[in-house]
Amino acid sequence: MTQIDDSYFEPVDDSCFDTVEDSYFDAIVIGAGNAGLTAATALQRGGAKTLLLERHNIPGGCATSFVRGQFEFEVALHQLSGMGTEEQPFVLRQMFEQLGIMDKLEVVEEKELYRIVLPGELDVTLPADWGEIQKLLIETYPDEAEAIHRFMILAETITIEAFMAFPHAQKQLNTELLHSSCPNYVKYGLVPAKQVLDEFFQDQDLKTVLAAYWCYIGMPTKDLPFVDLAMMIYAYAAFKPCHVRGGSQAISSALLESFQQAGGQVRFNCGAHKILTKNGKVIGVSAEDGQEYRTATVVSNTSPIHTYNELLDTDNPLPTVAEDMKSRRLGTSAFVLYVGLDCSPQDIGVTAASNFIIDERDEEHAFEAMKSLAPPPNIMMTCYNHDDPSFAPPGKSALSILCLQYGQPWESVPPRDYAQTKYQFAQHLLDQAERVFPGIREHIEEIEAATPLTMMRYLNTPGGAIYGFDQNIQDGPLFRERMDAIKGLYLAGCWNGMGGFQPTYMAGESTARAVLKHLQQIEPQIAHEEAAENA
Repeated sequence: MTQIDDSYFEPVDDSCFDTVEDSYFDAIVIGAGNAGLTAATALQRGGAKTLLLERHNIPGGCATSFVRGQFEFEVALHQLSGMGTEEQPFVLRQMFEQLGIMDKLEVVEEKELYRIVLPGELDVTLPADWGEIQKLLIETYPDEAEAIHRFMILAETITIEAFMAFPHAQKQLNTELLHSSCPNYVKYGLVPAKQVLDEFFQDQDLKTVLAAYWCYIGMPTKDLPFVDLAMMIYAYAAFKPCHVRGGSQAISSALLESFQQAGGQVRFNCGAHKILTKNGKVIGVSAEDGQEYRTATVVSNTSPIHTYNELLDTDNPLPTVAEDMKSRRLGTSAFVLYVGLDCSPQDIGVTAASNFIIDERDEEHAFEAMKSLAPPPNIMMTCYNHDDPSFAPPGKSALSILCLQYGQPWESVPPRDYAQTKYQFAQHLLDQAERVFPGIREHIEEIEAATPLTMMRYLNTPGGAIYGFDQNIQDGPLFRERMDAIKGLYLAGCWNGMGGFQPTYMAGESTARAVLKHLQQIEPQIAHEEAAENA
């Protein structure tokens, strides 16, 4: 794309670089997670010569799979949002089309949004249809019929405002436009979800049913902005929850293939060692094997903590970054059981792919339990082959049983106690799951446990965080400016926005657009410097 001459850079020691054609890239992407892969693919297809560095031996980060016996287990994806249907495509399908991978993916729609169960007291399954959800809720909670109708209208309109009108008003910095085009966002968007649920409803069970997705974000409703909860419910229901055949690894592999077909270069088993800078701007990257590459732009798909404290080639912390970090808290990780059963989903009573099993209606108590090694009152169970038998061998079942957990309690476990602690925790999750799906234990063929320390090791994230920083109201993108302390350094992924698969794919694509714009802007600067030298 850009023909960036040496004159753009401050004088550097060229002895550590190969020839320019072998070592120069318009952009270097560090980390092949969702945002990194998407950014690299969008950059290369947008005309920027791009190098992708990944310390693991496969692409994807959380979007990968692994094999145990006859089972290929999905690492992290439970429901994919944002795809829509062929007849009504939504943002993610449209983006994947532009990245050249949609024709490589087979989408499997789920028939149910989720089932939420408090054994003996509450058992509700929401269908994956916006109108049918309203119908079922009114039939189940007839005294709340009018409030349900008003709530559904609010959730739909605030989602549309958040996707369509709000970004335009924000870009224009126009308060009058914001109030006129986003009245529901202005009134309810940043209000805690708990406050909105309490305003609309009296029935605690109904509020519990509607709040179930807080587990996908990792924050209780008192700390969760209502717009985030509303968008999740509406987007999943209106545009269908789904999986991709072959799991999230299929998406990662398709992105990598598109990237390479466009001419992109990737190095696995080779992470970044240092981001090289000069006078506050990026000039290159050194890899873990000692190879160095020159570039004007770096996209980091690793955490800003790792990026600014370990990757930058300076021992002096950047004041603005240090202050920003002080006001943030590491987000949650997870404890996950990957379970392969020698029986069908029907044999253990599975009726929906996604299941929330809770001990009580107070999610704040469940959130506090995430900060300790106490038995978790709330768990989730996904049965991957409920909607598509190809996700498991014939007559068998592939499950994920998990709870959210912060990493700190696990970091405090003495090494000699780690295996026993993990075993006891796994037993509790199986106990919880068997209250709703009896017989799981007797049918286990394969089982693997992952703790926050596992996430820390494989994802290279502090605390094993899976959603970046805590996804609370104060840490939303509305109140956080993009970190730009180093010219040419961009952050992508959940650490710079919302966590989850759809948001991180979208973050990678939007970051690529920003980089391409930056590369176009520096071309006149290069020409000016060349003209000055020639004069």
